[in-house]
Amino acid sequence: MATLLVLGSKPDPALPARSAIDAVACANASGRSAADLGLPVPVLTAISAILTSGQPSARHSLRALGGLRTGTLHLLPRHDRGGSPVRRLWRRARQIRMEPAWARLRLRAAGYRWERFETRPLAAYHALVSELCGDDPAVREQIARKHPSTGVFAVALGLADGRFDRVVVAGISFELTHAYGVNPEIAERGTAVSKHGETDVLVLGRLARRHALFTTEAVVAERAGVPRWPAGAEQPPGPAG
Repeated sequence: MATLLVLGSKPDPALPARSAIDAVACANASGRSAADLGLPVPVLTAISAILTSGQPSARHSLRALGGLRTGTLHLLPRHDRGGSPVRRLWRRARQIRMEPAWARLRLRAAGYRWERFETRPLAAYHALVSELCGDDPAVREQIARKHPSTGVFAVALGLADGRFDRVVVAGISFELTHAYGVNPEIAERGTAVSKHGETDVLVLGRLARRHALFTTEAVVAERAGVPRWPAGAEQPPGPAG
């Protein structure tokens, strides 16, 4: 069975046995963790357009991408928070640094490379997650309140990829911590808790009910109910292995 490891940016991620990993997918700058751990070049990476916004936390992650590469790069557009047409236009003018053309320039200037660049409307990525969750009304309602993290979008893209029979999640903790340094957003917000946590827990739990999704991280297993793949093991326990 072909196994995809989806790696987040959590420090000291728990990993399955290297022999169990056929390919890797990453989120934002977790490719730095993958490289430091000697894992293969990611076949796909989901990156939030916020990484080229110029915000301190974004610059922190953008620097970590220097010298890295990926197969397919999915650029996730920034969420439009609504408001009047005039207010949306004003925000759009300020957010030119998160448009695909600018993002490509900034990522290349940072030394990041890819084989294929893809971006879709954010609603299309939301629809993919919802579909994979069986169009669960609770999932749709929660995504309308707060969309999933980039890591969970990477999980959805991996499940939908078609080349893999199962997906293992590692390096996700529902926090803002990064393996490649201190995330400035933690000091700015006064907490390490991710705003996406509630959505991520719900979505990962629903995905695990419908797909061959596992995790090596205790916190993901405990909070989202994703079946556990013991760290260092070649197979998950039970019939699914």
